[in-house]
Amino acid sequence: MARKTANDDPLAPVTLAVGQEDLLLDRAVREVVTAARAADADTDVRDLSSDALQPGTLAELTSPSLFAERKVVIVRNAQDLSADTIKDVKGYLGAPAEEITLVLLHAGGAKGKGLLDAARKAGAREVACPKMTKPADRLAFVRSEFRATGRSATPEACQALVDAIGSDLRELASACAQLVADVEGTIDESVVARYYTGRAEASSFTVADRAVEGRAAEALEALRWSMSTGVAPVLITSALAQAVRAIGKLASAPRGARPGDLARDLGMPPWKIDRVRQQMRGWSADGVATALRAVAQADAGVKGGGDDPEYALEKAVVAVARAARSRG
Repeated sequence: MARKTANDDPLAPVTLAVGQEDLLLDRAVREVVTAARAADADTDVRDLSSDALQPGTLAELTSPSLFAERKVVIVRNAQDLSADTIKDVKGYLGAPAEEITLVLLHAGGAKGKGLLDAARKAGAREVACPKMTKPADRLAFVRSEFRATGRSATPEACQALVDAIGSDLRELASACAQLVADVEGTIDESVVARYYTGRAEASSFTVADRAVEGRAAEALEALRWSMSTGVAPVLITSALAQAVRAIGKLASAPRGARPGDLARDLGMPPWKIDRVRQQMRGWSADGVATALRAVAQADAGVKGGGDDPEYALEKAVVAVARAARSRG
């Protein structure tokens, strides 16, 4: 989600949107344009690329109008402006025109940093639009999407959606919007699975979850469905390995530790600690070791060490499900 700093008024004389996440940059622009048109339906919007803003162009666009109309001037890729145009923009920042909102989209970084510094020094409203490279950032984004609509989604549902959709923020936003429009009440993990179980990541984690829960028949059913829809076998062995390792990590953690401490020490979100704790009830230390060996054998099989990847996966799923009942 775009993070705002300093002045939070979208009609501030200058808005600086910094980062490389296209969805967030577009939202920053849309917020300003929406606010301007709410104040004046006849607002004139000029959306310019960096090469379209030549020396003198900004002065023309911001010169007083006979009709005193409100105007929004958007400059994309401001870090690529020519040196002479940057001088114009810096000069404008010192005395912005009334009824005009200038929106500068800047990638951040070293290129064009002088303009970035000048806009900040001039007190520009700033919206941070960084690329979300970490899963935790995308998870926070999904939560904020549901929160913005006033809808409730469980932590498991948010994580399942991130696992299913991947790193594309536009797809994540679209998926959230679809669920909000189609589903009444709290959005939970089963709803996400119903809508997005066709995704490779979602179906592979479904196989792994059912296997480590000892539900062999359901795990095999999910496996066959995944294979029939073209899920790569290596995604399934990876999901199985992650699920079994999580159980091993939690089983060896100090008893009585607080969930927050466990989450930090084991590198898992708190909601996953609760899920793994439920999944590990039938497991023993020997069972974890047996399951990891079975998964390693399957991984070798699907990577060329065997003739039938599907058979290798079925054997691993059955072995993991049996191991889940190893505590007698």
